[in-house]
Amino acid sequence: MENSAEDKFKEFYIPTYILDPDPEVEQVSSTQVRLPSCPVIAFINSKSGGQLGRELLITYCSVLNKKQVFDLDENAPDKVLHRLYGTLEKLKRKGDNLASDILEKLRIIVAGGDGTASWILGVICDLKLPYMPPVATVPLGTGNNLSFSFGWGKKNPGTDRHSVEVFLEQVKTAKAMRVDSWHILMKMRVPKGGSFDPIAPLVLPNSLHAFHRLLKKDTSNEDDYQTFRGGFWNYFSMGMDAQVSYAFHSERKLHPEKFRCQLRNQSTYAKLGCKQGWFCAPFLHPSSRNIAQLSKVKIMRKHSHWEELNIPQSIRSIVCLNLPSFSGGFNPWGTPCRQKSLDRGLTPPYVDDGLIEIVGFRDAWHGLVLLAPHGHGTRLAQASRVCFEFHKGAADHAYMRLDGEPWKQPLPLDDDTVVIEISHFGQVTMLARLPCRSKSIHEPSSPHTPRDKGHDSNDDEESDKDWEEHRKFGAADTFRRSDDADSSHLR
Repeated sequence: MENSAEDKFKEFYIPTYILDPDPEVEQVSSTQVRLPSCPVIAFINSKSGGQLGRELLITYCSVLNKKQVFDLDENAPDKVLHRLYGTLEKLKRKGDNLASDILEKLRIIVAGGDGTASWILGVICDLKLPYMPPVATVPLGTGNNLSFSFGWGKKNPGTDRHSVEVFLEQVKTAKAMRVDSWHILMKMRVPKGGSFDPIAPLVLPNSLHAFHRLLKKDTSNEDDYQTFRGGFWNYFSMGMDAQVSYAFHSERKLHPEKFRCQLRNQSTYAKLGCKQGWFCAPFLHPSSRNIAQLSKVKIMRKHSHWEELNIPQSIRSIVCLNLPSFSGGFNPWGTPCRQKSLDRGLTPPYVDDGLIEIVGFRDAWHGLVLLAPHGHGTRLAQASRVCFEFHKGAADHAYMRLDGEPWKQPLPLDDDTVVIEISHFGQVTMLARLPCRSKSIHEPSSPHTPRDKGHDSNDDEESDKDWEEHRKFGAADTFRRSDDADSSHLR
């Protein structure tokens, strides 16, 4: 039969014949197996949290069927989910009640940092699964903003058997909560004799991908253009915060043995901010690094039109925020007083309202305001779409960050064609437990909303655009666009 984990954890357990498509695996009648109340699969980034990721992987394999647990260093999540859901659908058509039950009740556990969680969410969206599984996150990163936003904490967890068993019980009782997904598209002209690949030692975030058109008749597939696309669920930022994050991640990649303690990592992060001079930004950093000098920012409010956003000249960091957690649990948007909200047409920051909050910071001292009970950054706007147009020759590179993963992006010096566009793109389902900082527009006081069948379509604003860039995040390679589509209008 199955290993001893089946006895104590039948409610989480998935039999091997469902997980392994090998025809030699013994088939088990669904009448012989108790229907699990909370079937799960776990994706674990074994490289996260120093040695914690590896230890957690071993513990999960001992508690669950080891074929329910996947090391992201060895298994591509899109292939895992594509194979699993294909098997479940096939068995369901054959009348397998167990497969049908798992298909509807499956929950996904992701152990890693914010970048790892965003990678899995992007895969789930791209595969357009028949039932969108809700996701619970285990905080193994440095900031762990996604985990913190939905009540899973921000401290690295215990890796012993008891800690894993407690977490599984919490996953079983957690409530599903719908969360906005945000699509990001970055398009630019490649300079002569160069490229726009991120500057070493870091590469693109896991949730951002190079986009290659597949059609011969697609005239926009020119060698001098490069396009990246992806998605995020927490934030996109640019400027001083991303520069500090880039320095931290670069050092960690070069010397991973020095970054195995979360508390020490956070201390190193703070020291880098001081070392780079962000507390004395007006004196140590040129004004060309200010956001207003670097790019023009346009926004589209809900059911509105594009308008230019006025960015104060002193702003050196800009954050497009979806969740109420940034840089280790701070809320840059804060809670505007009722009168200010009415005067500026602002709404409370919900995670499922189709709006993203845009916040600016002047320097590190401004960031420290978040430590105060009602501290916040400079509230710039709320929008359903945001567009950054970089000024010609304003800088040769920019620091950017997507859900905790930074990179140093080269910019062209001879052509004003760099555009980054952010737009609302459906929703995902997260698992939340109390205390949950994220609030829903439908029920602001607590998590809610049962899982919906199927995948949300694009916003109405996007329905008239049959753009390949705006149809997927690019996280999963399983599905490709058919050759009979035409995207020549993208030029």
